[in-house]
Amino acid sequence: MKVKVFKFAVIIAALLAGACGDLEKMKNLPEGFTVKCNPNPVEVHADKVKANIEGTIPGKYFNKKATVAITPYVVYDGGELALAPKMLQGEDVQANNQVIPFEAGGSWKHEVEYDYKDEMFSSRIELRMTITYKDETSDLETPQVVALGTVATYKLVETDPMPSFIKDEYKGVATEQKEAKINFVVRKSDIRKSELTKDDVKALNDFLVAAAKAENMEIKGLNVSSYASPEGPIDFNEKLSEDRGKNTDKFLGDIFKKAKVNGVEVSVDSKSEDWEGFQTAVQNSDFEDKELILRVLSMYSDPDVREKEIRNMSKVYRVLEERVLPDLRRSVMTATVDVKGRSDEELKQMGENNNYSELTEEEMLHSAALVQDPAKKLEIYKAAGEKHNSVRGYNNAACLYIKSKDAASAKAMLDKIPADDKTPAVLNNRGCIAMLNGNFDEAKNLFVEGANAGNEAKYNLGIMAILNNEYPAALEYLGGTDTFNQGLAALLNGKLDAAKNTFAKNESAKDYYGRAIVGARQENEKEVIDNLRAAISKDKSLKDRALKDAEFRVFVGNEIFKALF
Repeated sequence: MKVKVFKFAVIIAALLAGACGDLEKMKNLPEGFTVKCNPNPVEVHADKVKANIEGTIPGKYFNKKATVAITPYVVYDGGELALAPKMLQGEDVQANNQVIPFEAGGSWKHEVEYDYKDEMFSSRIELRMTITYKDETSDLETPQVVALGTVATYKLVETDPMPSFIKDEYKGVATEQKEAKINFVVRKSDIRKSELTKDDVKALNDFLVAAAKAENMEIKGLNVSSYASPEGPIDFNEKLSEDRGKNTDKFLGDIFKKAKVNGVEVSVDSKSEDWEGFQTAVQNSDFEDKELILRVLSMYSDPDVREKEIRNMSKVYRVLEERVLPDLRRSVMTATVDVKGRSDEELKQMGENNNYSELTEEEMLHSAALVQDPAKKLEIYKAAGEKHNSVRGYNNAACLYIKSKDAASAKAMLDKIPADDKTPAVLNNRGCIAMLNGNFDEAKNLFVEGANAGNEAKYNLGIMAILNNEYPAALEYLGGTDTFNQGLAALLNGKLDAAKNTFAKNESAKDYYGRAIVGARQENEKEVIDNLRAAISKDKSLKDRALKDAEFRVFVGNEIFKALF
C-alpha cells in the first residue's frame, strides 16, 4: 500500500523559529518537515482501526521552551472522534514528553487505535496542533490530513450461519431379533412341557408364525446354540449338547408344521461344555469364594482338571450346582427377521396429505425430509417434536427457521429441547441463533462446543474467524465451500488469484463486487468496471458503497468509473 507524505502548510513559530522566537514567528513550514500515516487509507479489522503516524522535524526549528500537542481526529459523516495526542517539547521544558532538540531536530511516532463504526467508512484522519510557548497558546488554523478513507473489506462478510439438520434413521427394511431359551435337566436332552409355556418361548413362537405369514416380513435367520454345563465327561457332554440342539430344531420344525409354513431353515450350533458362560456367571455373582473359583479357571485349561479342582471344593460346588449350572444346560433360539416398512413414495404422500399422525418418529422425520414444500416440511418436523418429544424434530424445525433468518421462532423450537442437551447439531444451531442476534462471542463458543456437527459448524467458525481478524484460520475453515465468504477469506489473506477463482463460481452481487476488488488490487481497470457494473445491477445498495470504498480510490478520477455513478 502506498503512503503519501504531507507537508504542513502552516506551523507554529516556536517550532520553527529558534530559541529566541515567539508565536508570531511560528507560521512558516520548514523544508524537511514531513508527516505520514501507515497504512493510508487506514484499515479496519475486528471493528478496530490501528495506524502509525510518523513525523520528521528538521534542526534549528523546535523552540527550546515550546510544547506541541498533536491530536489526531477521525472525521466522518456526522461526527468526529479525538484520539490521544502526541506531546512534543523543547529542551528547556520541564515535563516528561518526547524532546525534540533544537540543533538536530528529530522524528516522532504515534500509534493510534480506535473502535470503528459504520459511519467511518468514508472518513479521514487529520492532525490538529496546539502550541504552547511561555504563557501563550495557539492552534494551527489548518488541520493536516494524513489519511483518507477506510478499507473495511472484511465487513462484507456474510453472517449467514449454516444450521445443522439431524438425519432420520428410517430404513425401508428394519431388522428385528427375538430370542428365547429352553433349559434342560442335568444329563437330559428331552424338552419338558413346562419349558414350552414360558413367556419368552411363547413370544418367539408367535413372532415366527407371524413373520412366516406376513407379506412384509421375511425370516432371514433362525439359529440354535445348544450347551451342556461343564460337569461330567467331555465326550458325554458333546453328545448331550448335540442332542439338545436336535430336539430344539425339532421343536421349531413343529411350530412351522402346525402353522403350515414351509421352507424355513434352522441352523444348529452345538457348543458342548459352556465354560465361558460358567466364568461369566461366577464373575457376576456374589459368591464368597468366587475369586478362588476364577483362579482355578485361570490356572487350568484342561476341562477335566478344572472340574476336578472345583469339585474338590465341596462347599463351593454345592452352591454352583444350585445357582449356576442349571442355567447353563440350555438351548438358545435366535430369530432374525427383516420387516419391510413404508416406501418413500408412501411416506411422502402421507406427509403431503396430512396423514402423518399415525407414523413412528423415524417415519415422520423421513416424511418431512421427503416433502418439498418448506411450510409442510416445517409442519411435520414440529409435529414430530410434539408427538414423540423428538429432539431431532424440534432441531430440524429450528433449522428451517434459521434458514429464513427467523431467530425468534428458531429459538422457540430449541427451547423445547433441554438446555443441557449437548447434541452437536443443537449446539451449532443455538450458535446460529446467537449470530443472527448479533451475539458473536456467544455464537463462537457454541460453534466450538458443537464442532462435531460437521461442515456446518466449520463454516460458521470460518465466519467468526473473519469477524475476529483470524484470516488464515478463516481460509482453513471455509476451504472447499465455494462460497462468497471463502473468496473473501482468500482476499483478506492476500491470495488474489484464489479469491478471484472462488468469486467466479457464484453469480451474487457480492461475488461480482469481490471480483471488482481483486481487479482494483491488481490494477486491472476492465475487471473493476465490468464487475462493479454487474454487482450494482444486482444490488443497487452497492453503488453508494463503491463510490466511497477506499479499495477503488485509484479509480475515482476515471471517467468510465464515474459513469457508473
